Amino acid sequence: MKLAQFATLSLVLACGALGAAYAQDTPAPAEPAAMAAEPAAAPAEAAPAPVAPVFNEGNVSWMLTATAFVLLMSIPGLALFYGGMVRSKNMLSTLTQTFAIFSLIAVLWVVYGYSVAFSNGNPFFGSLDKWMLKGVVYDANGFFVPTGTFSKGVLIPELMFVFFQLTFAAITVALVAGAYAERMKFKAVLLFSVIWFTFSYLPMAHMVWWWAGPDAYSSPAVVAEMNATAGWLWQLGALDFAGGTVVHINAGVAGLVAAIFVGKRKTIGPPHSLTLSMVGASLLWFGWFGFNAGSNLEANGYAVLAFGNTLFATAVAALAWFFAEWLIKGKPSLLGIISGAIAGLVGITPACGFVGIQGALVIGLVCGVACFLGCAYLKKLLGYDDALDAFGVHAIGGIIGAILTGVYVNPALGGAGYVTDGWLVPAFGYDSAQIMVQVKAVLVAIVWSGTVAAITLALLKFTVGLRVTEEQESEGLDVAEHGEKAYN
Repeated sequence: MKLAQFATLSLVLACGALGAAYAQDTPAPAEPAAMAAEPAAAPAEAAPAPVAPVFNEGNVSWMLTATAFVLLMSIPGLALFYGGMVRSKNMLSTLTQTFAIFSLIAVLWVVYGYSVAFSNGNPFFGSLDKWMLKGVVYDANGFFVPTGTFSKGVLIPELMFVFFQLTFAAITVALVAGAYAERMKFKAVLLFSVIWFTFSYLPMAHMVWWWAGPDAYSSPAVVAEMNATAGWLWQLGALDFAGGTVVHINAGVAGLVAAIFVGKRKTIGPPHSLTLSMVGASLLWFGWFGFNAGSNLEANGYAVLAFGNTLFATAVAALAWFFAEWLIKGKPSLLGIISGAIAGLVGITPACGFVGIQGALVIGLVCGVACFLGCAYLKKLLGYDDALDAFGVHAIGGIIGAILTGVYVNPALGGAGYVTDGWLVPAFGYDSAQIMVQVKAVLVAIVWSGTVAAITLALLKFTVGLRVTEEQESEGLDVAEHGEKAYN
């Protein structure tokens, strides 16, 4: 009896399970029309997934390398080049100034410098919209923010451009130190660096290099509008591939003003280690390939042109200074040939991606001879003490290079030409009026830098003071300012 009851119960449960399964698989009957629910709305189309910007890995790799090269130019290149040319008791102070200035400007560049130089504002200054690199690293989708190069549709991460330009700003301010070496208070050095960087370097960089980028020039109707957002000297059409005005004239003129304000050294001694200066000059030459070829922002033919011109013009200028010194002074010197190399590097900087080999030859020859004459005779004639020839090499070489860029950019002289159609295709050409555009840019750099430097130095002179005491200068700045000695 119990077995029969169990079998009956199992059958009932099995039938119930089959009925439930059938009910789930069978659609319910339609509701009457009067009671039917409104049909469900069709699902909205999903928004397209955001697409990350595409970066050419070769370009990014080259720019990472070029940025490291420019760092090498400053530390240890410039530091050793300058340090070897001072007296041994000022060796460490010179190294310290270079290292400290580079580090200081690197921090200021990230905090506000990049924003002031490379953001929309007015023709002379950018804004603070990119303060602390706001909006520069990632976009709203979490992708790296892109920025244009000089080819339409070619992008690199903007953060890459930030740090490449950081190295330019830092070495420019450090170059000025060559003029006031061996006699300026360290706290005055730092304060001058901050103020001059803010009010001279940043606006010059903005005036010469800030523009909307090639992709913004999408039709003839927008060319005038885009040009109006660019820096003032860019609007005039000034050509400066890697920093003739922004870096070298700017720093060299500030150096001259600083040398005049600080005054002559009490004792002028010979370089204590030309061996170290030669090592420094060699590192500068090596790193300068990043400075010049890197300024193309792409690893293409123009980068190769800039690289080749930098190599060739530097060798020409080194020999030009070397043989001019041999002819005039009777002996060729190591200091002469390495100084000539630096003069050639300076002169070719604004021109390197614009001129051909013929232009590089002329720029190297002229810069080698002219900078030798400027360093050997001009400062004696005018009576200023530009200790390490910041003006004699960087300002004079930069002026020559900037003006000759306007001559040898001409395709008839082997140059690459410059954009003449408002970056629409772009198309390239040349007009001799470019020479006067270059002259205007040079004059602006001279006046702007000189004015900012003079006001800054006058302010510091009557507040913290500019110059160490006679006792400190006699003792040497290594011990007097830093409590250290380079050699025991």
